[in-house]
Amino acid sequence: MKGNGNDPNVTIAAPQPNRMRASGPILILAILFVVASFLTWYFTWFGRELSDAEISKYLLDEKQPRHVQHALLQIQQRIERQDHAARRWYPQILTLVSNPETEFRLTVAWLMGFDNGSEEFHQALLRLVRDPEPIVRRNAALALVRFKDVSGREELVSILQPYNVRTTTDGMLVSALRRDSQISRGALLARIQPADAKVIEIRSPLPGTVETIALQNGAKVSAGDLILTIRSDEGSVWEALRGLQLVGEKEDLPAVRRYTQDRNTLPERIRQQAALTTQAIERRAKGLNF
Repeated sequence: MKGNGNDPNVTIAAPQPNRMRASGPILILAILFVVASFLTWYFTWFGRELSDAEISKYLLDEKQPRHVQHALLQIQQRIERQDHAARRWYPQILTLVSNPETEFRLTVAWLMGFDNGSEEFHQALLRLVRDPEPIVRRNAALALVRFKDVSGREELVSILQPYNVRTTTDGMLVSALRRDSQISRGALLARIQPADAKVIEIRSPLPGTVETIALQNGAKVSAGDLILTIRSDEGSVWEALRGLQLVGEKEDLPAVRRYTQDRNTLPERIRQQAALTTQAIERRAKGLNF
């Protein structure tokens, strides 16, 4: 459309009412999407403070594992603040010790270490240190150190050693993992294709790094065969060394000293902690307590 001003070449754009009206619903949908995303994040964010009523409700919501974990984290924080009112939830925490959900058991194993005055927690940890899942046993072993209980010592030493992953059935191995691959807990390690049967997935029970590959892709395997070994993640190694500094014995020294020798790949804090742990164990072996 031409303007009526002095310059006949000036073009004035005509308004687009239909486009403006059409963009309204799109804008509303975009706003709703942002609001919904925020609310989803807010109500699943573990940093959000829960009321007493919400904690009690979340602990019972086993259909939403994140709710249970959120409640357990809040209880842990209250225990750390020496809030004795947190004891009201101890009976519910103890029921989770035998829950089939691994996430619940590993979380309560860690939490119970924050109240080393609870004999009920102590006895529950002695059960969890024999749990079928290694991640649960490890958390229980670390928590038992706070109770000055050496029952988890062997489990702490195992953290410093490679974890063996074995097949659960006969078949053909299908895996693309390589040595030094970083893996998270639950990561797919391999598939086993049995003859005339459904493919079986083998997932990692622990976070860490693939240390060795025992069988190559396409190999025929039998139940119990070693597939690969996993080296524990840095955080787990550090915690194990700290625990062994307090409860380690002379026969644990070879496993500990392994982490004082490699200056090229080991983080400095790991080597330093391994040295401190070595010194503490050697002092105890000599009958020295300082």
